[in-house]
Amino acid sequence: MARKGVGAATFRSLRIFNYRLWAGGAFISNIGTWMQRTAQDWLVLTELTHHSATAVGVVMGLQFGPQLMLLPWTGYAADRFDRRKLLLATQAAMGVLALALGCLVVTGRVRLWHVDVLAFLSGCVNALDSPARQTFVSDLVGDDDLANAVALNSTSMNAAQMIGPSVAGIVIAAVGSGWAILINGASFGAVLASLYCLRVSELHPNIRAGHARGSLVEGFRYVRSRPDIGAILWMLFLIGTFGLNFPIFIATMSVGIFHGGADQYGFLTSVMAGGALVGALLAAGRGKPPFALLPVAAAIFGVGFTLAAVMPNPVLFGGALVIVGASTLTFTNATSSLMQLSTPPVMRGRVMALRVAIGLGATPIGAPIVGWVADTLGPRWALGVGAAAGFAAAAVALRYLATRK
Repeated sequence: MARKGVGAATFRSLRIFNYRLWAGGAFISNIGTWMQRTAQDWLVLTELTHHSATAVGVVMGLQFGPQLMLLPWTGYAADRFDRRKLLLATQAAMGVLALALGCLVVTGRVRLWHVDVLAFLSGCVNALDSPARQTFVSDLVGDDDLANAVALNSTSMNAAQMIGPSVAGIVIAAVGSGWAILINGASFGAVLASLYCLRVSELHPNIRAGHARGSLVEGFRYVRSRPDIGAILWMLFLIGTFGLNFPIFIATMSVGIFHGGADQYGFLTSVMAGGALVGALLAAGRGKPPFALLPVAAAIFGVGFTLAAVMPNPVLFGGALVIVGASTLTFTNATSSLMQLSTPPVMRGRVMALRVAIGLGATPIGAPIVGWVADTLGPRWALGVGAAAGFAAAAVALRYLATRK
């Protein structure tokens, strides 16, 4: 009986029709997203440049930079507007951009600047999409099942990350990277269909932010009054800036150290996702995570990167990536649950936009630096940068725990 209870607790959000429908569409779309990420990084690294990790870092910077640049408006939009309608618009726009890039690649007309421009435009749309998508989960399930739904979302994302890169590697080897990107463009149809078919009457819409003067900076003021959220954001900055540059780490190790092809790159990315999937399933069985989980996860993140940096072959390197994946998911999931569950619904969109902006929007700072380290000193030294970021984040959390009243 105990085992049955644990299983029911792990997947309890799936009892809700709207969440089941959304999760199914999102899973298909997430597979396509990871296919494009793999294909795009491979395109830049091996087809448009001569193994330039710096170029990959620049594309990542352009793709995630808008998260920080558009921060005041993206969080406010998630709190102010109908999230379902906002997501219909953003998901459709990202699908169109993916189809545009795929057509350029398939027809042989793509240039590096095309990838840069489309990555930036996609980043602008994603900056609006991310906080709305993350807070939309509470509209689907309500606060009682929010922590579980957040964990199941991560499970879906990482299951897709296991499938997407591997499929992308096969597609790239068979017909080219452009077709993998086109498949992603088509996959947005699944999530758009799920949004359109939701039972609107069964949603749990939160109180929307008013259009009062100064509401754009209200989120910043709120965060300043919360030292716990401040510590989380500092940790996210360190790990997001220097640690979450996985395309650079894995691609440069696969090509430069292990001399593999697209299939090996896709396989290693999927292996890391397997570790993340384990972390997601463990998180789904928990309630609200304790703050003390964050320094543990950050320290294990650093250990995983340290091991990855010294591994002599792709098999052992993949084993280290499992540790990295599990600790990454544990850390990011815990920060999302803690920040959403401890924030008033009227402020939730802006706080989560700040989380996304700092966790991903700092990539323009870190990705080119990590890419330069990989090009200049070697991929193993770049992994050392990721390890240092994990240990530094753990130190931030321990300092907060030691000084809080």
